[in-house]
Amino acid sequence: MVTQEQRRRQLAREKFLRQQQRRTAARRKSRVRNSVIASVLGVILVGSLALYTTGVLKGDDDKANASATASASASPSAVKDPCEKAADGKVKSLSWKKEPAITIDKSAKYTMKLATTCGDIDLALKTSAAPHTVNSFNFLAGKGFFDHSKCHRLTTTGIYVLQCGDPTGSGSGGPGYTIPDENLKDKSLKDNVYPAGTVAMANQYDSSSGQGSNTGGSQFFLVYQDSQLPPYYTPFGTVSESGMKVLKKIAAAGENTGAGDGAPNATVVINKATVTKS
Repeated sequence: MVTQEQRRRQLAREKFLRQQQRRTAARRKSRVRNSVIASVLGVILVGSLALYTTGVLKGDDDKANASATASASASPSAVKDPCEKAADGKVKSLSWKKEPAITIDKSAKYTMKLATTCGDIDLALKTSAAPHTVNSFNFLAGKGFFDHSKCHRLTTTGIYVLQCGDPTGSGSGGPGYTIPDENLKDKSLKDNVYPAGTVAMANQYDSSSGQGSNTGGSQFFLVYQDSQLPPYYTPFGTVSESGMKVLKKIAAAGENTGAGDGAPNATVVINKATVTKS
């Protein structure tokens, strides 16, 4: 027998999914409109941002209660920003037509450090399981692609993630190329749950149509609390213990809509991203 609480959570999941599907539809409509305008004006858009939108996540978590962070989000003006001032510098405008050739050592260990305004977030990367993804991050970090970019999205209900990797900060930016999905059967993903500490790729996958595979670009999400998601998002790393403390500090400040999905109240800027072979 389904309890009232289980029914409430089910309705919340369905509402969250509908919201994400509407966002996806709106972005698709915008891409069509923009392409028509471009053809009329004869404007050539190199490395179209819309083509590589990687900001859509779908899912819910019927295990955890995010009421505390949701309450904090409801009054963003009352929340003190826990982060420091960003380092001097500007985001680079970079784009490439195709995925970089794989140059990493697939048998070696790689780590990534996100030196953010809220503290350092260290990631252990799953090189052998997700070589295309790790190679892409090694390439982009080496070019300074992530430096001075904001983490633009925090979810505090349904799923519990901080999303970063878009230099435009709009949720529609990318490197101009896409990479294939990898490691979708990672042993850490059990019962469609991405556990706390997972680092995974965002993408355009639409479960209702089954389309949007292999659309990862540069946007990724850091899971700060177990989140129920279908296994469509490449898990390519894990967050260190100290990094988790930083994530939880960011999450505790909530997001700016009060609806559980918006820009974080904490000003999370990646001052410098570095990938290192160990």
